[in-house]
Amino acid sequence: MTTPPTPPIVFDLALLRQRQTRAARAGAETFLLDRVVEELDERLRAVVREFQNAADLGSPGEGALARLAAVAKQARHVDWPTGEREALPLTANSLDLVISALALQFVNDLPGVLAQVRRALLPDGYFLAATVGGDTLTELRQSFADAEVALDGGLSPRVIPMLDLRDAGALLQRAGFALPVTDVDRVTVRYDNMFALMRDLRRMGATNMLAMRRRAPLRRATLMRAAEVYAERFADADGRIRATFDIVWMAGWSPHESQQKPLKPGSAKMSLEEAVKKASKK
Repeated sequence: MTTPPTPPIVFDLALLRQRQTRAARAGAETFLLDRVVEELDERLRAVVREFQNAADLGSPGEGALARLAAVAKQARHVDWPTGEREALPLTANSLDLVISALALQFVNDLPGVLAQVRRALLPDGYFLAATVGGDTLTELRQSFADAEVALDGGLSPRVIPMLDLRDAGALLQRAGFALPVTDVDRVTVRYDNMFALMRDLRRMGATNMLAMRRRAPLRRATLMRAAEVYAERFADADGRIRATFDIVWMAGWSPHESQQKPLKPGSAKMSLEEAVKKASKK
């Protein structure tokens, strides 16, 4: 039997925990997490369903768990495993709801984690998650890329890989979820300068924790050039810079025979063109 390939180690999880702990002690910046938790609450309450056993998967803070407890009879928080295999402490067919708020972006093996969540759900169980992805911090990434190419002769890994909308939907289907739905909430935040943005990232515990990051300290000249590029290319008329945060939402159901099935190809009774013509005559 062929042994499946081991997923690459993308994140230094020990360093991630250290930085998140340090950020919490210093006073974490939670504006993005607060927004996600509020949206999570709205989306959960829109599901007309009584949930019995639910789990919050890795969400920072206590807000997500509190919202989960409001819609499920039993709710618990599940920390991310510390081992490289990322084996979740979830029993098969034991939950009817799993959520995760701003945690999946730090997973080394996202397909594997989604498959584990799918196995943990009972038939017709629901999964809802929000993760950072898309064009998040595109301005910062471009500014550092320009500065490093000009002054250091090449790029170094600085920003985590970003999950886009199409990939999110494909991963849900690959994991076996039915009725997958994905969408993006784009948040644009303005700062006085790049250094103010970087302070917020440190207070989120979200600075560079890539396993393949460059260990040498960032040169001051490179940092200053990146700030100049940022101000030149991504500032508004008042001089303040823009920072993009894309929240990718993922939702899906564990398959069940009662769920709506997509129509078979060719089973439609009229073509799209005919439907449009019929509607235009009304």
